[in-house]
Amino acid sequence: MSEKAYQSFREFYPFYLSEHTNATCRLLHFIGSTLVLMALVFIIFTGAWAYIWVLLLLGYGPAWVGHFFFENNRPATFKYPLYSFMGDWVMYKDLWTRKEKFNP
Repeated sequence: MSEKAYQSFREFYPFYLSEHTNATCRLLHFIGSTLVLMALVFIIFTGAWAYIWVLLLLGYGPAWVGHFFFENNRPATFKYPLYSFMGDWVMYKDLWTRKEKFNP
């Protein structure tokens, strides 16, 4: 079975949202992204560049817990790393602006 080859992020994003229908999974993504932004600000202002790797744990850790334990699927990151990374930040913005809901 072959994977779908998305031609654009616009084409990919509805699939991304369909992989994030569980409210807890969405909340964990939101929390992880917020922690990443907070840690990034801390790293920039303190110059603690040795801790930049922590951003991966803060971002992917909660998101993957959401997928494996609540959404019961594999994160799209494994198949579509760039589009998935972009999708996380677009969903984060859409949750902030209420274009998307935590409980779809």
